[in-house]
Amino acid sequence: MKCSLVTGGSRGIGRAICIKMAQMGYYVLVNYRTNVEEADRTLALIRQEGGEGELIPFDVSNKEDIQLSLGDWIKKNEGKYIEVLINNAGIKDDVLMMWMKDEQWENVIRTSLDGFFYVTRLVLEGMLLKKYGRIINIVSLSGLKGLPGQTNYSAAKAGVIGATKALAQEVGRRGITVNAVAPGFIKTDMIEGLDEAAMKKMIPVNRFGLPEEVAHAVGFLASKEAAYITAEVLSINGGLYS
Repeated sequence: MKCSLVTGGSRGIGRAICIKMAQMGYYVLVNYRTNVEEADRTLALIRQEGGEGELIPFDVSNKEDIQLSLGDWIKKNEGKYIEVLINNAGIKDDVLMMWMKDEQWENVIRTSLDGFFYVTRLVLEGMLLKKYGRIINIVSLSGLKGLPGQTNYSAAKAGVIGATKALAQEVGRRGITVNAVAPGFIKTDMIEGLDEAAMKKMIPVNRFGLPEEVAHAVGFLASKEAAYITAEVLSINGGLYS
């Protein structure tokens, strides 16, 4: 059985990607950390689309938790193969660097950058054996452009972009592509507190994006037809920055 693992899949962009993967025929592994109600809601929406999947809780910032949960799942499910990995989980904790506390830096870096490394390394073995796989990392406009108050978040996402380009060169000959998608301002709870009316004036298309628009791009990169696209960063930002 071919599976797709989506980290941070319980809501927002992650949920939209889970639904897209189900529409593409994948058995969807919905990762979440604590919000089981929202994760259950995502799984229900997957089933509404005629798909199937399961919840797989672990904290992407904790390598021991990843090994215990995801590593154990891989060992117990030899008949299932994670063909598509979407590293979507991420947090932000915005503050100017001069006031940033150690834990604000560490938590954001661990969730995005360490999470990418430890999850991908576990999943990669199966892809290498099958000589096929799709890895898509959800990064950010912040990782390309840099945004004030997001030194931690920008550093984390920029690090994943660099890792995307490096890993793509390591595994390309084994039929595995590695790409990143960099959303701009997307209507999720990650943009709570922003003045949408004022912000959208800076965006050429004059609106915030939708999670489904990001998921559509992810679906394309996950497809067999995208086999000649790797080491790329696709911006989805309404023309705000490219």
